[in-house]
Amino acid sequence: MKNETTLEILKQAILLEKRGMAFYTAAANSSGDPDVKNLFMTMAGEESDHMNFLSQQYRNYEKGGKFEWIELPATSAIADSVLTKSLSEKINAAGYEAAAISSAIELENRAIELYAKRAENAEDQEEKEFYNWLADWERGHHELLYKLDQELKERIWNDNSFWPF
Repeated sequence: MKNETTLEILKQAILLEKRGMAFYTAAANSSGDPDVKNLFMTMAGEESDHMNFLSQQYRNYEKGGKFEWIELPATSAIADSVLTKSLSEKINAAGYEAAAISSAIELENRAIELYAKRAENAEDQEEKEFYNWLADWERGHHELLYKLDQELKERIWNDNSFWPF
């Protein structure tokens, strides 16, 4: 039973990553700005890496009932390479790209919730650590997107004099 539950969670996780990859790719293809397109393509690439990683974990767990720890780049490296001040200035704060960022935050929230809940319910310590690690991994994406979303909100509030003072 435990093996089946773990494999089901991994299948859900792979599907979430696949959907995220498709979403980011579509957002990139809709952008006319090369830097904004790069942001979304970088995120799509990350989701692809996550999907491949989880697929490998699925195979490992299916064969031997264990996870294989593989070192992946930290999300902060992504933030440093794509999240620049000029990037947020290129995104229309009330446009499609900003809406895509807002939607992407929700995708990341779903992944965090899935992993955190599984970590909480896992009886095996290795599995608990694995899902906590995955939740932290997605929190890195969430943090990057949330920061960008906040900058966009502040800009639209300033541009439209939404401040109460």
